[in-house]
Amino acid sequence: MSGHEITVSRTSGGIPVVTESVPGSQSAGYMICVATGSRDETEGMFGISHLLEHTVFRETGTRDSYQMAKEIEGAGGEINAFTGREMTAFYGVTIKETAEVAMDIVGEIVADPKIDEEDTELEKKIVLQEFSMVKSEPETYIRDLFESQLWRGHPLSQDEGGDEKLVARMTHKDLRGYYEEKYLIPNLAVAAVGAVDPGVTAEWAEGALDGLTGGSRNVRRAPEAPRSGYRFVNNDADHFQIAMGFPSYGASHPDRTAASMLSAILGSGTSSRLFQAVRERKALVYSIYNSVSQCSDASSMATYMSCTGSNVREALGTAASEMSRLLREGLEKGELERAKRLVKGANVRAMESTESRLYRLGVNYMLNGSAERLEDRLAKIDAVTEDDVMRVARDILRPERLNVVVLGTDGKKPGDVDPLALGL
Repeated sequence: MSGHEITVSRTSGGIPVVTESVPGSQSAGYMICVATGSRDETEGMFGISHLLEHTVFRETGTRDSYQMAKEIEGAGGEINAFTGREMTAFYGVTIKETAEVAMDIVGEIVADPKIDEEDTELEKKIVLQEFSMVKSEPETYIRDLFESQLWRGHPLSQDEGGDEKLVARMTHKDLRGYYEEKYLIPNLAVAAVGAVDPGVTAEWAEGALDGLTGGSRNVRRAPEAPRSGYRFVNNDADHFQIAMGFPSYGASHPDRTAASMLSAILGSGTSSRLFQAVRERKALVYSIYNSVSQCSDASSMATYMSCTGSNVREALGTAASEMSRLLREGLEKGELERAKRLVKGANVRAMESTESRLYRLGVNYMLNGSAERLEDRLAKIDAVTEDDVMRVARDILRPERLNVVVLGTDGKKPGDVDPLALGL
């Protein structure tokens, strides 16, 4: 992994261009990031970022969607996009000898989309099906529900898909207006990874995007620490999904890495505390794991479980008791080092994929305005001490901030849950 260089430059128009040249790479990936997402949407337009992300793939000034597909696949690559709470991104990855195809198509999608009535109406049908698909995948749906519960009353509670009824009413004029307001230079950044040249990448970005002048950066307010709360959501699945978690730190916070170690100790891997306490010793759940959802000015640290309705309350109580035990007794011998190696291994393996490396480079830059090498990330993990972990544990694992969401069939509803009474 050594020898990788990250270069940050700017186009003449001021667009940041972040490149990571990977020696020996046989692929090249290019991403255009737009600093707008679901938290930036106004009332009545919840879901417009995601619908726009879909629609721009329909047709550009010189290509329709079929032509794009033929060209990128003929170049040995793929194009895709994603919408988050704070950004939308469009990217293409190809083999290195056809890199210009990825650059050309991704640049045109962002800089010259058609966004007409026919394309908008067609894409709405697909996006509305996606709403149904997400709700039929409870393992995914529970994560959206938890974020909405934790950040209730704040724009971060607005999930990426938005409101189904509002999306159904959106028009191509709505999308065009949003595009012309948001897809402008103050909100743009470019990332490139693999067999890429910083100068060539900057030249492409300048030619493709420097014409998108005007506009201003979205103004955001950080969320206040939420109060504890509980929500039950009914669905048709007999198996229940549970989320329990807390607010944590923003992307630039100095304790972010220590918090990630805490999360790993609690619920990453089969040797983690919660997996052993809740699944292995008591067989209360089928699955259990911890996850951190990172934003620029906040994050969530949550435990996700799946179990039968009769086990919901005991699973929650056992998880809370294990967190309480950590606060009382501290870390076990070798526990932090084991978690460090687990997290470092996940980081190293992810960086072997051009797509994963591109995603991390683009998202990290958009969240905190800086680019972090893998070596720097690993060094930060190594620097975390047991005292650091226990300090952030006492700061994060507070019962007055604990939020719980249960997703399951109403006929087997476990009864209301008081997060303050779980024993944390």
